[in-house]
Amino acid sequence: MQRTVRTFSIENTAAFKQNLLFWSQQFDTALWLDSNNYNQTYSSFNCALAVEEFTSIKTDYTNAFDKLKEYQTTTKDYIFGYISYDVKNDVEHLKSKNIDNLNFADLYFFQPQKLIFIKENSVEFHYLKMVDDEIESDLKTIKDFNPSVFENSKSDIKIKLRIHKDEYHQKVSKVLEHIKRGDIYEANFCQEFYAENATINPLQVYTHLNDISEPPFAAYLKLENQYALCSSPERYIKKEGSKIISQPIKGTAKRLISTIDDEKIARNLMRDEKERAENVMIVDLVRNDLSKTATKGSVKVEELCKVYSFKQVHQMISTVVSTIDTALIHPVEVLRSTFPMGSMTGAPKVSAMQIIENLEETKRGLYSGAIGYFTPENDFDFNVVIRSILYNEEKKYVSYSVGGAITAKSIVENEYEECLLKAKAMKYVLLNAQ
Repeated sequence: MQRTVRTFSIENTAAFKQNLLFWSQQFDTALWLDSNNYNQTYSSFNCALAVEEFTSIKTDYTNAFDKLKEYQTTTKDYIFGYISYDVKNDVEHLKSKNIDNLNFADLYFFQPQKLIFIKENSVEFHYLKMVDDEIESDLKTIKDFNPSVFENSKSDIKIKLRIHKDEYHQKVSKVLEHIKRGDIYEANFCQEFYAENATINPLQVYTHLNDISEPPFAAYLKLENQYALCSSPERYIKKEGSKIISQPIKGTAKRLISTIDDEKIARNLMRDEKERAENVMIVDLVRNDLSKTATKGSVKVEELCKVYSFKQVHQMISTVVSTIDTALIHPVEVLRSTFPMGSMTGAPKVSAMQIIENLEETKRGLYSGAIGYFTPENDFDFNVVIRSILYNEEKKYVSYSVGGAITAKSIVENEYEECLLKAKAMKYVLLNAQ
């Protein structure tokens, strides 16, 4: 599919970027990806906006990867979308029977009519031929756009816990029993916080969440009346030519106001035996996953347990890479053979997924799935949907989930505190965006 590409220089990138996001709200379908200029090795753009479906695929998990493979192959263009956690049921003989009040489709991708990238001080318009006569007028409209004053919603949000503290303790104790029995050696156990009869301004909440977190894999997804407001610090997987890059996160510490104390807590995280053990277990799992499609001997760990600092937290991140033979391996097979990401499941992966499905109360859906895109050259990049608020406007249901890796060395009280730390920014923006 041929696109018309036009590049323009922009003077005030920050203002243009804000205008662009607000301008996107007129469309029923919009996906915004923002790196927040975070200093990272593998980056393709500052931000991207894909709007207005030309073609799309929406399906449940049954044969989801085969359907995606066919759609991506025949479209031969940019496609943007998501894979929900429950597509695990397509990869393995698993089920998702927990409650779901958000009702996102299991897998959704669309071919945008209009695609706009901001790269440093320039903006690139990649429009399908059918709408390329609108590039100049859209550029002018975006430049002159006056972001309207937010309408404050009147709803009082009351956040509830799906799993209360005592029950959390009981459930994590059960995970620890499975670990002692040798069923698994790590599991990522998640819990949901939610609000019913809630009216929010999704863009207002997303903007606030992004401002206080500034993560490298932020995303704002609007699908008619369903929204994902994502402030993810984690990349799931990226393909650049024949190179595959996976960057699992395991290990979290809070930021402190004092520079000396903050540096000390980051150093302590780097040396923390339990956190390093969590990370190394998932690195081993990722190495195993990547080896399924890699050329022989090409799986390597570029970084092991490196601490990166974000506005809210310090995170321990590893980078695992491999090489594939692009003539033999379809890009969707790389996703199929690594999904869901090990950082959100545990190890061994299938046993961990079975155990957490039985203990968790909520169907994960889009949470701990992946949002991202494919390029016409068969490259791709996907985040991990964490630190995210999900909203069904029609049902007035707001949800955010958090989890943590449970290992033999886990102290239940500490795991609970880590969950509250991860939930802090999302709770804050929901309670203060009204």
